[in-house]
Amino acid sequence: MRAEDEDPNTQMGAKMRQSIDVVAALALMAFLLIPSAANGQNQQQPMSFFITSAGPGDGANLGGLAGADRHCQSLAAAVGAGNRAWHAYLSLVAGGGQLAVHARDRIGDGPWYNANGQIIAPNVADLHGDFERDRNNMRKPNGLDENGNVVNGVGDQPNQHDILTGSDSHGRALAGAPNTATCDNWTSNGEGRAMVGHFDRLGGANASWNSVHLSRSCSQQDLVATGGNGLFYCFAI
Repeated sequence: MRAEDEDPNTQMGAKMRQSIDVVAALALMAFLLIPSAANGQNQQQPMSFFITSAGPGDGANLGGLAGADRHCQSLAAAVGAGNRAWHAYLSLVAGGGQLAVHARDRIGDGPWYNANGQIIAPNVADLHGDFERDRNNMRKPNGLDENGNVVNGVGDQPNQHDILTGSDSHGRALAGAPNTATCDNWTSNGEGRAMVGHFDRLGGANASWNSVHLSRSCSQQDLVATGGNGLFYCFAI
């Protein structure tokens, strides 16, 4: 049978099927080429960790934990991240009616991401290497402040890699009097000392991000002189 002798309805049906097949093929190609939003591709995770771009400016007198938390919240709000609750990564030493507070217990469960959406750690255990060391991404390239800037570390002028923590390497409060590791639980800008970590993991015997050495004193001048600036870590809880 010649094509011109075919039933017109049959010819129309065949053309419609061809059109449907073409549309379906184009739709499938578009689906394969465009990343799915459902699986999170090309979607940056919101910032949930940063190093303070500046401390309050009064040495290790941060106004206690409450004052340090307010500083984290204020810096986060200034860059549009104030809709989350922020806590400073700081421990308190027991004494004078104050119970010990462990920094690791103040920061939520994770995961945490820096201002560029790079993961710092998926959970508290990996952040602190509870079961395996170096399970976090705390290094100089990832140690960003709330503005997304890399903080000065070893090799930069000035070096500001000393980060106040008052903690041991597992994020727990150290033994002793409050002025021996937390500058009177973050209320002193003079006598006393504070445990600091190195966010760039450089310098010191163990190159820990949260527990390397004690500061010379609690004053702003001494914090700067030994490689710091009164900076600390902030985590969204």
